[in-house]
Amino acid sequence: MPLPDPIADAFRRQADACRDLGSPFTAMVCELLGERLRPDSAFGRRIAEWPGQPVTDALALRACGSLHALSRSGRCPPLAAAYPTSCSTADAVWTAIQVAIAGHDRFLTAYLDSPPQTNEVARSGMILGGCLTIAETFRLPLEIYEIGSSAGLNLGFDHYRYELGGRSWGPPASKVRITTRWEGPVPLDAPLTVVRRQGCDRNPLNPGSPADRDRLLSYIWPDQADRLARIDAALRVAASARQEVDRADAADWVERRLAGTPTPGRVRVLLHTVVWQYLPVETQHRIETALHQAGEAASQTSPLAWLRVEPDGLPGSAGIRLTLWPSGETLLLGRADYHGRWSRWNTAAQQREMPSPVH
Repeated sequence: MPLPDPIADAFRRQADACRDLGSPFTAMVCELLGERLRPDSAFGRRIAEWPGQPVTDALALRACGSLHALSRSGRCPPLAAAYPTSCSTADAVWTAIQVAIAGHDRFLTAYLDSPPQTNEVARSGMILGGCLTIAETFRLPLEIYEIGSSAGLNLGFDHYRYELGGRSWGPPASKVRITTRWEGPVPLDAPLTVVRRQGCDRNPLNPGSPADRDRLLSYIWPDQADRLARIDAALRVAASARQEVDRADAADWVERRLAGTPTPGRVRVLLHTVVWQYLPVETQHRIETALHQAGEAASQTSPLAWLRVEPDGLPGSAGIRLTLWPSGETLLLGRADYHGRWSRWNTAAQQREMPSPVH
């Protein structure tokens, strides 16, 4: 019996997204699972009988992550041999997947419990552009508060080296190097200083834990060697920095962080990248309420900023939006590839000509 149509369709949609984002191998794995997986194993039954929303729950990426984790572990040599090679054919990969399911059904099934956490470090480029804009606007040091931080890799965005298509930013000796194509004006010379950085996640990962590192790397698509190497380097930097991420509900955490009296002479910045869509509507509402309440008390000496890089209905890219208080103005800074391969930044006039509802 094939997978139910909504679940098979979720795997097909994820395959299309993976192909668009430069991972033909992961696209092939999604297609194979969607077309050939049967509920004759615990892994297959769990997927076929998924109780939630397969797209919203990223079911296809959970399944791909489980197989990649097993292949990286070395405990299933046939799967490791097929993950990935230049001559990996669909039939050969499917045969390896069948061997993996037969021998490691319990491991693969249990891996589906956790949603993917990619903690894509190249998104730090969008954070950098947004924070440089904030720094230029207020000429004050920044306090960074990130929700959905995972292992906290993007909290250290200002410690990385960026190659921006003819321009550079950041310490030349940094072990984390992000190469991306930037188009449009960004104030690279703005005086950026981060004086506090904190993050939260419902399931934070410890960059110093081998098990947590392996889990995070399992969600990086196996045919994207540059991403794997970059995130591995960022994990090592984060482990050395001992940057901790709080285990907390996002709304509870934001309410606590914004309820206190702000420190004069600093900008409080709430940021998130590709997180908002996974939050319940009630959580979104509480965060927006906390921001607007804190915004009412903001001033030019104690400003507040909300920086987010999130899907907004336009296919193929995320909108980079910034709301600033005390003015309450929302700007569309630009657009970016979900994996940080490129970003296009708007001029000041364009930011105001293309308003977007706060969401």
